[in-house]
Order: sequence, then structure tokens, then C-alpha cells
Amino acid sequence: MVLMWTVFDGILSYLAPIVMTEHMSVATMGVVLGTSSIAGAVFDFLISKFFLSTNFRRVFLIMFAVCLVYPLILWQSTAIWMFLVAMAIWGFYYDLHNFGNFDFVGRNIKPEEHSSSFGVITVFQSLGYMLAPILAGLVLGEVIGWEPYALAWIFLLIGFGFFIVLISITRTNKRKIKTGPIIKINFFNEIHLWESIGKKIFPVLLLTMLLNIVDAFFWTIGPLYAESFKSFGDFEGVILTAYTLPSLLVGWFVGSVTAKFGKKRSGFLAFAIGSGILTLLAFVNNPAVIIGVIFLASASIGMAWPAINGVYANYINEAPHVEKEIEGVQDFFTNIGYVIGPMLAGFLAQAFGDANSFAIIGLVGVIAGLLLLVFTPKKISITERPA
Repeated sequence: MVLMWTVFDGILSYLAPIVMTEHMSVATMGVVLGTSSIAGAVFDFLISKFFLSTNFRRVFLIMFAVCLVYPLILWQSTAIWMFLVAMAIWGFYYDLHNFGNFDFVGRNIKPEEHSSSFGVITVFQSLGYMLAPILAGLVLGEVIGWEPYALAWIFLLIGFGFFIVLISITRTNKRKIKTGPIIKINFFNEIHLWESIGKKIFPVLLLTMLLNIVDAFFWTIGPLYAESFKSFGDFEGVILTAYTLPSLLVGWFVGSVTAKFGKKRSGFLAFAIGSGILTLLAFVNNPAVIIGVIFLASASIGMAWPAINGVYANYINEAPHVEKEIEGVQDFFTNIGYVIGPMLAGFLAQAFGDANSFAIIGLVGVIAGLLLLVFTPKKISITERPA
């Protein structure tokens, strides 16, 4: 299900910046893309406030319904306000995907297997995001027609078929973790709970934000960067493929790495190393070397995603009574990353060029990753209970 949904999302993620830059500047495109996560950040709080119990079956069902509408809105968009509506829908369904994944792992997988489980999920997500730019590049012509949208819908419908299978399988799954009691919390207490949890796990949240800023850079200006290498022809999606492919490989053994070094330390160090490699893009201009640099950087950064997601799943298992709040604050920082990322990418690309933009964010990542590695406490515990 994750694979098919990711191909759907990846095709449209590749398509969106190209479609937008036909109607606006690169900097404006970055700002518009960033609004998708502003909508997502608002949704993060609303789901914690109004969804009294988070269940992955219901969340995924709503996600598929919203996804069905998104390609049509993006296809018909010509004015900025129409793209803003499309981005709000995109942010909404992407948040639902994240909530569903965390709830599924937290409910069905043993705590010691959380990082490994997110590693496997990351493998299938990476495979989808690896295939999507190639498929999108093959159906994109000089003029963008209906073909990429139809292709995205096909993969979405296949994914929904696997969702039906998932429902059937999980109904007979006997291994469930305990879930907390359903407690209604007023608005101000909810804010206080978010603040309390956010302070305790802030280093982990900061890495989540940084990972999503880097990811946003690739999906915002990556397609435009790829278009500058005309020698790729219909295979211009290969740059984003080089970015997504490594996670397909490293996800299988991330569990053994985190078991030895710890989830947080593994995530911080992997991010710092990958960001350092990314700075090399400022000094190379050969397409083959660029692809190699991106591949190596992504191989290291790709270790950080499942490692840090495993930390969140541990927190959910430790404190199921605040599951919604943990998921909400995690996704809130995901959205902050995707607000900052596209906007920053658009402005930096317009001011310094695509390659230098990646190098700049890489330098920031090295510094931040090392500081987190040095100053983050070894043990962070969630003990807060709603008032």
C-alpha cells in the first residue's frame, strides 16, 4: 500500500514545481509550495484536539479520499489562489499518511522492532519515490497534458486495493500494544500538553524539521536542477532517483546500526555526515559526479529517517495516553520543515543557483547535526499525562 501511494505522491510531487513555474517565478513557487505545510501544521493540532482516538484504518481511508481529489485540482490550476488550494489539500493528505504510519507501527509492532519497521517502510517509500520521477519523466512532454495525472490516479487506486487487504490482515493480528484511555482535553490544556512534550523531545523534533527541510529542497528545486541537464532526455528524473534510491538499501539494516549506537545518536550522526557530503555540490559540475554525490549524501541521510521515527514510536509505546499529541507535535515539526524548505530553496536557487543552494543547506546540516549529537541527553522520557 505504501509503495503504490508513494508512487502516486511522487509523480505529483515531481510535477508540481514544473507546473507552477509555468505560471510564476521560482521564488514564488517555493512560497506556494511551503503553504502546503502551513495547512498541514494547522491540521496537526486539529487532529489532536478533535480526533478522540487515532486509528490507522480510519486515517488511511480519509487519506485515500482526499488524494483522489488532489490531481484534479492541480491539473486545473492556473492562478496562484488555485495552487494554494491544491497545496492545502496536499498538506492535508500527507499528514494523514504520517499519522497512519505512526499509529500502525505503535499499535502492531514490538518496541524493539520500531526502527526496523520504519526501516522497512522507508524502503518501500524510497522505492516509490525512486520510480515516480522516472515514470513522470517518461510521460511528460513539451506541454504537460493529462497523462501524468492519469498515471498517478492508477497507482492511487492500486494502493487502495492493498489498503483493503491491509484491513483484512490486521483484523486477525493478535499482537497489539495497549492504548491509552480516551480523554477529552480543553483547548488550553492541549496547548500546554504540546508545549510540555515539545520541550522534552525538542532535539528529536529539530532533527525531524531539518530532515524535512533537506527533503523539501530536493523535491522543490530538484526537478528544475534536473532539467538543466538536457543530456538526460526523458530520464531527467534520474537526479531525484539518485536521492531516493539509497534509502531503499539502507532501510534494511538500520535496525542493527541503531541497536549498537542508539536511535538518536545514529540519526544525528548520519544526518551530519550526509549534509557534509551535500556541500560538495558547490564544487562539481559533471552530471555523473553530481549523481554520485547526491547518492552518497542520501545514503547517509537516509539512515536518519527510520532511526528517528523509531524514537517516536518508542515514545508512543511508552506513553500511549498522549499518542495523538506525540504524533501531532512530530508532524507539526515535519510541516515546519516543509514550510521553511520550499521557501528557502526557492529564494536561494534564484539568488545563488540550484547547486549552491544544496551546498548551503548542507553546511547548515553539518553544524546542526554535530551540535545535536553533542548536547542531546542520552535518555529522554515521556511521562506527561493530560490534566
